[in-house]
Amino acid sequence: MSISNRGKFITFEGIDGCGKSTQVEMLVAKLVAMDIDVISIREPGGNRISESIRDILLNHKTIELGNRTEALLMTASRAQITKDKILPALASETWVIADRYADSTLAYQGGGRKINVDWLKKLNQFATYETVPDLTFFIDITVEEGIRRQKAEKDRIEKAGVDFQKRTREMYLKIVETNPDRIIKIDGSRNIDAIHAYIWAKFKEKLL
Repeated sequence: MSISNRGKFITFEGIDGCGKSTQVEMLVAKLVAMDIDVISIREPGGNRISESIRDILLNHKTIELGNRTEALLMTASRAQITKDKILPALASETWVIADRYADSTLAYQGGGRKINVDWLKKLNQFATYETVPDLTFFIDITVEEGIRRQKAEKDRIEKAGVDFQKRTREMYLKIVETNPDRIIKIDGSRNIDAIHAYIWAKFKEKLL
């Protein structure tokens, strides 16, 4: 989609525990204070259907869920939220801030689950109506730090193990390397306010 005559679409990515959800909240609050029309969404989830899919995907009891099923459910949730919320918002010149989007599937199901990335790219194109974010912030931390930050009760994907998380992070780094114009890598070991200040500086530079 062209950037003209629509809102801006910004996504946040990173392995579990990186702090992206906090940064989404801080950026949304900043934009609201500037009287910019903005909505935030999370993936998987964001509406009734997608939240139902989220419950299946993240429930630690659904350990029998196959890797291909996981990928299809992730993108099914994405297709629904894109159709119902993202595209209408952008068309009405509302900005959208997303806690995860298509890059997550390439990283988690491609890197972590070892599913063919080229196939996942085609699946993403179909699910997103070929919608690409204007800007993506990737908050990078080590797997060890991510595990340390996670809550005591882990969801199904968080419980996938250290090797899974390492493969996921490695794929994220490859995605960043191949999309330098869209993705900004951030050192997630810095304190929350410093990360927010850096995000805001880059945000103004790129979009305002």
